[in-house]
Amino acid sequence: MKHLEEGKPTIVLGVIGADVHAVGNKILNYTLGKAGFNVINLGVMASQKEFVEAAVEADACAIIVSSLYGHGEIDCKGLREKCDEAGLSNIKLYAGGNLVVGKQDFDQVQERFLAMGYDRVYPPSTDPQLAIAHLREDLL
Repeated sequence: MKHLEEGKPTIVLGVIGADVHAVGNKILNYTLGKAGFNVINLGVMASQKEFVEAAVEADACAIIVSSLYGHGEIDCKGLREKCDEAGLSNIKLYAGGNLVVGKQDFDQVQERFLAMGYDRVYPPSTDPQLAIAHLREDLL
């Protein structure tokens, strides 16, 4: 694991499931680091287990799950429960990207993710600065 700067909140970032879309992940990694967060970037094709293990190891305060291939809803189900089981009941869960198959009303998608225990949910093409503002609001 990379060196973490003391005093900075640590975030675990990754693209979940069989998704290999890396561009947004790299943009988030860069912008979150520049915004003053320690970022543990799991890259693409990360499992729920990898997110939880990294969060436990790094004592992270947030997990940001990205998905672009449309199966995020399936891949993200149960992550809150796995976090709770690992002693991460207070960790913030964010999800963003193209989280569902087909064109669906984002308000309904967001409602489903909030019901799964996610704290923030973002549609495709969300400006990373919005997530940064939310992280600061939620963590600092």
